[in-house]
Amino acid sequence: MRVHGTLNRVLQHLLRVDVTAVALIHGWGGSFSATWQRNGFTALLEDSGASVIGIDLLGHGDAPKPHDPDAYGDLTTRIVEALPDEPVDAVGFSLGAMTLLRAAIDNPTRFNRLILAGVGSNIFKRDEAGTRQIIEGLDLVAGGGDPSTLDNTVRLFAQYAQQPGNDLGALNAVMKRPPAPLLTAEQMATVTCPVMVIIGDQDFTYPGDALAAAFPNGQCTTLKGVDHFATTDDFGFFDAALEFLDAV
Repeated sequence: MRVHGTLNRVLQHLLRVDVTAVALIHGWGGSFSATWQRNGFTALLEDSGASVIGIDLLGHGDAPKPHDPDAYGDLTTRIVEALPDEPVDAVGFSLGAMTLLRAAIDNPTRFNRLILAGVGSNIFKRDEAGTRQIIEGLDLVAGGGDPSTLDNTVRLFAQYAQQPGNDLGALNAVMKRPPAPLLTAEQMATVTCPVMVIIGDQDFTYPGDALAAAFPNGQCTTLKGVDHFATTDDFGFFDAALEFLDAV
């Protein structure tokens, strides 16, 4: 049923004559290629007539990869600089979603619609202990330690960081970057374009309802049985994202 729904939406897109630009921003340890092209999501958007803007965050993909944590104090610049003059739709996952949200707060007129995937409760409360564990796990792997000794979630982060094309030193520096101030309800209320939060009910950032409610035009889609790392490969994500981006 999910595949059928996705294909139906693609066929509906093909009937449109306007071209919509969609910016795609991956999460920590990913890249435009690994997160959006490999799973076919980019192809679905392009087949529907959309113009895709692929963005690699600093430290990822084809972007520069400094090993100094201070270099990652502002991740929004690469997003804003990659955008055309006219407003676009944008999809962000995890760190990409958090960065996209900050970019939208600072540049609200640059966006038509936003999809924030793989984020929820972590927007309102920083998990300092969890971040510290991930950094310790990355340090362990970088020093040649055994990742099997790590907590399951931390081990997944370490495995994600060691995917082909990744720079472990750069990704560790991203994790160690200066913490940005938590966003306030007043800041999020300035994002008046339609916003969809998509989150799996097995995601460590679940739930996403409160985040969606913080936006004047927010809504939340929950993916059943989906964890954080599986979000962008889930057909439920495809369906929800394509339907939302097709909304008028």
